[in-house]
Amino acid sequence: MSAVETPRTAPAPPPAPPATSHWAAAALDRPARRRRELPWLVALGAIMLGAFVLRVWGASHGLPYAYNADENAHFVPKAIGLFGHSWNPGYFVNPPAFTYVLHVVFAVWYGGRGGVSHAFATDPTSVFHLARVVAALAGTISVGLLYVAGARIFDRRAGLLSAGLMAVAFLPVFYSHLALNDVPTLIGVSLAMVGIGRIVQRGATSDYVLAGIGLGVGCATKYTAGVVLLPLLAASFTHGRPPAARLGIAAGAALVAFLIANPYALLDFSGFTDGLNHQSTAADEVGGKLGLTQRSGVWYYLWTLTWGLGWVPALAAAGGAVILAWERPRLFWVLVPAPVLFLLFMGTQGRYFGRWLLPVFPIVVLVAAFAILRAADAISGRWPVLRPTMTALAAIALCLQGLVHSVHSDLVLSREDTRNIARTWLIDHAPAGSKIVVEPGVVPDGWAQDVGQPTLITSNGNRWIKYPTSRGPDGVVNIEDYERTLRPDLIDEFEKGGYCWIVSGSTQSGRAFAQPEQVPDAIAYYRRLRARGAIAFRASPYRDGAQAVPFNFDWSFDYYPLGYERPGPVMTIYRLDRNVCSKG
Repeated sequence: MSAVETPRTAPAPPPAPPATSHWAAAALDRPARRRRELPWLVALGAIMLGAFVLRVWGASHGLPYAYNADENAHFVPKAIGLFGHSWNPGYFVNPPAFTYVLHVVFAVWYGGRGGVSHAFATDPTSVFHLARVVAALAGTISVGLLYVAGARIFDRRAGLLSAGLMAVAFLPVFYSHLALNDVPTLIGVSLAMVGIGRIVQRGATSDYVLAGIGLGVGCATKYTAGVVLLPLLAASFTHGRPPAARLGIAAGAALVAFLIANPYALLDFSGFTDGLNHQSTAADEVGGKLGLTQRSGVWYYLWTLTWGLGWVPALAAAGGAVILAWERPRLFWVLVPAPVLFLLFMGTQGRYFGRWLLPVFPIVVLVAAFAILRAADAISGRWPVLRPTMTALAAIALCLQGLVHSVHSDLVLSREDTRNIARTWLIDHAPAGSKIVVEPGVVPDGWAQDVGQPTLITSNGNRWIKYPTSRGPDGVVNIEDYERTLRPDLIDEFEKGGYCWIVSGSTQSGRAFAQPEQVPDAIAYYRRLRARGAIAFRASPYRDGAQAVPFNFDWSFDYYPLGYERPGPVMTIYRLDRNVCSKG
């Protein structure tokens, strides 16, 4: 044997797999990713379906009369008016994006000016109901967008819980039943939050574009949606020094989106600035609302959160702000300052309504969902097997109050309005041509006329001759000032003029009784009316045994308290019986 051994040959390595491109790998992984996402999408679909049902249930309430003054005066009539002239709305107190959407929907649904004009004159129920369904769809879409935003900013669980809370929260649900711009604004706000969530994740140029588009669309629907600019700016600091170029791109995208949805802000710039000034003046009209007993707007909006969103979500949002400040300070600056500053700003205005808080609801909901899940995870930390149970209990706690009151509200709205009941009674007991006094603001002017069937008995086609409550010694009387014009001797004037039927609604008289020291003559007027006029008919919105709700500019109109059984104010019809009225 040779002294030198021949070395052994090492086994050949296995052949390398063929090279796979990034796109091919992504394609191979796509089915698995879809399988992982499917349960979340199914859950989201169920939430959105439930959100839509809650928003369209009872959507025909009050019709054919639109009893909400803003709904009756603004978006639907303005959208129909566009058929008679250019796309310049000539009105910028509210931005026109939602008006344009309704205009396009009416054009498609009714086939143009002739169809929608005929429908509005003969069957306004169909027109307003269609517009309300559009608002409900907008609210439902915003629920889906909020899921995406929550999933980007936190995770899918937070996104799904955020969507669930927004789906059932009382204020977004109730105002989805009206053709107003408050709920459609949530599309732009939620879309902006999706882009902001992506900026927090990675900060690509497309993310800034998306956030800017959402900001622009939101502002073109309601000016106060501009609050999402603050989270956008804060998100740009997430990865260090803010990219000035990308912020500029976001600003450009916002401006382009705003002008596409509101082109006459530029083409009719003077009209646009006049509208902005008018809106600002109206919001800051100190003392303009008789019956607005709450003196602190900040406390009013904090109170609004406890029922418009819910006690548990409101407290969870407050706790979530603290947790974010301690654990995730960058997200704290993205999510917390905007709603706080918005609340402080709106709270310093001269008048305030719960629905004006809606633009920050998506942000508050995201923080509340994060906090409640964080609490559930902390409780189940030692016993992981309890995590699904704790998560389910947290979700129930977060959403239960809103669900209960939203379902109750839908039941209320699905029943006949007290103003329609009172009108039906008046038709049966006050012959056509009778003289009546109807308090302004309780019902629209068209309430005195049979829809699509004007009478020849009166000069304006109304069934009854109405006392001119909108006229006073000093000119036109604003709805807000009507109670200030009342005095006891008006009862004598009514009787001498043959105005024997007095129709009063608690949403008007309640203003005086909420602040009797402000209008002592109005209190004396109502006392004399009760003494001199017999109550011929009364329709109440409350269930048997329920206490009347004290006048409030939210609860008297949105029926949140569980004591409501049907929509509308307490309607009282008095019959006077002296002078000319005694001969009737």
